[in-house]
Amino acid sequence: MERRSFLRGAVIGTSAAAFGGTLWRGAAHAAPAQPGAGPYGALGSPDANGLRLPSGFSSRVIARSGQKVGSTAYTWHNAPDGGACYADGTGWIYVSNSEINPSGGAGAVRFSSTGAITGAYRILSSTRQNCAGGKTPWNTWLSCEEVDRGYVYETDPWGVKAAVRRDAMGRFKHEAAAADPVRRTVYLTEDTTDGCFYRFTPTTWGDLSAGRLEVLKMGSGTSGPVTWATVPDPSGASTATRNQVSGAKRFTGGEGCYYADDICWFTTKGDNRVWQYNAAAQTIELAYDDSLVNGTAPLTGVDNVTGTSSGDLFVAEDGGNMEICVITPDDVVASFLRIDGQSGSEITGPAFSPDGKRLYFSSQRGTSGSSSGGITYEVTGPFRG
Repeated sequence: MERRSFLRGAVIGTSAAAFGGTLWRGAAHAAPAQPGAGPYGALGSPDANGLRLPSGFSSRVIARSGQKVGSTAYTWHNAPDGGACYADGTGWIYVSNSEINPSGGAGAVRFSSTGAITGAYRILSSTRQNCAGGKTPWNTWLSCEEVDRGYVYETDPWGVKAAVRRDAMGRFKHEAAAADPVRRTVYLTEDTTDGCFYRFTPTTWGDLSAGRLEVLKMGSGTSGPVTWATVPDPSGASTATRNQVSGAKRFTGGEGCYYADDICWFTTKGDNRVWQYNAAAQTIELAYDDSLVNGTAPLTGVDNVTGTSSGDLFVAEDGGNMEICVITPDDVVASFLRIDGQSGSEITGPAFSPDGKRLYFSSQRGTSGSSSGGITYEVTGPFRG
């Protein structure tokens, strides 16, 4: 059974697709993905950068922690994490968080229409352990602090406007964010072993300074209808946000979050699951669960997630065997790429260029296993459009 069928069309970029919500048309069905032959074929031998890629794909390193980015004056940050791409005239920008504490923040790399690096710069400073985040429909980057009572910061990918702290989005151990332009809300994950799944509905769409924070409620199962309840005190000053609403659904380590056409996909690393929340039907179900896999599970340590207009989801591993796996619309899960010789790291920040032909991501700790050893890559090839 096909879990989702989508309108195939021109790619306007993963980040735009994630928050635009108009590329895809389809209904979700209960059918957790199973291993099978992926759309891109088997992985080849490691290339010069240590990446195993399918035939027709190639890689390059665009940045390394502690080193200047290309010929720019910007030194790439340590522990590169969540990221997104933004159209920039005929080129594009890739933003990346820094998951260190203190002095996390985020940086950006600007590319020309040919993919040449034309600039790099800081867009957020003096924050703590910025892990993942998400793109807004008005082209800002939400950078999320993964610390107790952490904040969400709204930043400018062009580095012109000052970053703004968005207190109304709640203070908790933030992970990722995904905007739903239809319901005019932003979904948020929480990276704790007893975390929750939230949504923030701003008073005025496009202005995140005020609004309502809610938490998802449902029964003890993994599928079925859900409801939402308002979090009384988003500041979590006296009681953690996840403990303020009786019956709030618990998730074991919320990670990546991605929205497209009424569906918000999010991952939980504690149980290696990919969830799908159908915002139109207000139901939830599993898209992937490694405990339900027939045979050996190709995807473990689920973390950041993104997608393409073809309906493919790309899920990065935190650990596992350092792969990015693809989950196809017909519920097949397969390896897309693997990084050799970096078992002490994790893959972070997957995001596609606006034309869908280049995938950016990082190995947070690289070959050294240290936050100062981060490596950010670009993979180019015949991605399905």
